[in-house]
Amino acid sequence: MMRAFNIAATGMMAQQLNVEVISNNIANITTTGFKRQRAEFQDLLYQPQKRVGSNTSESGTLVPTGVELGLGVKAGAVYRIHEQGNVIQTQNVLDLAVQGKGYFRIELPDGEFAYTRAGAFQLSPNGEIVNTDGFRVTPGLTIPPEAEDISVSKAGVVEAKIPGQIDPQVIGTLDIVTFINDAGLKAIGENLFKESPASGAALVGIPGQQGVGTIMQGFVETSNVNAVTEITNLIVAQRSYEMNSKVITASDQMLQALNQAA
Repeated sequence: MMRAFNIAATGMMAQQLNVEVISNNIANITTTGFKRQRAEFQDLLYQPQKRVGSNTSESGTLVPTGVELGLGVKAGAVYRIHEQGNVIQTQNVLDLAVQGKGYFRIELPDGEFAYTRAGAFQLSPNGEIVNTDGFRVTPGLTIPPEAEDISVSKAGVVEAKIPGQIDPQVIGTLDIVTFINDAGLKAIGENLFKESPASGAALVGIPGQQGVGTIMQGFVETSNVNAVTEITNLIVAQRSYEMNSKVITASDQMLQALNQAA
């Protein structure tokens, strides 16, 4: 009877984690470039009560199925789904969205690099293109103070319109980075990711070539969280939690009946 208590407890803990993941998705439904997560679970070890395939007679007959009792469930992974979010137009010349695969590369204050899909960029006091925390967007492009307008092509080429010049001045090309395994990236908060042994090394590519996405100026990518899906998943997780709690209640009642009978 105590086995049922433990099994139901693992189920309740699993659904608690599931609700926490879903709540984080819902909380970030309006976060620029946010990628939703999904909890995945695995069944625990099994205790064989009657081993499958064991001999049942001297003539070689075997147990066809056996009896194996499971011990519950555990969290296997919290998987991040890197599908494309919607893009919305903002009319801000420094709002950039990656259409397709790839990330902007951000230089952190300690010199390391992080990666983001949130392209709501701004200018620093010295004219560098930076993210909302003031971290430099590589390769470190500086817009001249006299520039009247800024344009960013689909290939990531940044140009500035300078008064008195007919042709725009080419400032440089933004880095777009891809990874073999996007799900292996390590989230560090503030819409930033870092590479990990699971993600593989960062691959700097040219927008629009060899599977790398293109850049859309004046747009930002929204969260890929679907509110209807998340609410549905939340209801399912809540019902699963309640059913596991009822198993504990039923097991307790059975144990009480056993004690009274004794």
